Amino acid sequence: MTQDEKQLQVFPDRLLILRVDPAKKMHRFYLMTVQRDLFGGASLTREWGRIGSSGQVRVDYHADEGQAVDALADLATQKFKRGYKT
Repeated sequence: MTQDEKQLQVFPDRLLILRVDPAKKMHRFYLMTVQRDLFGGASLTREWGRIGSSGQVRVDYHADEGQAVDALADLATQKFKRGYKT
């Protein structure tokens, strides 16, 4: 395993989490992806909605990839508190 592969495991650049509760008829997904841009920055793309639908999309721009990964981690923490799971 290379150093880059270990780095990706610690700091993911893509995360798909689900929240499924049949009693509440809740079947949701939340997908976050970090992508570098051509100017040294990075974007955090978020997609969310009901499983099986196209959902909504939001793109947030960050100065570098590290900040985008930090934002992904913060959002993941919030979503885990709301009941989302990997």
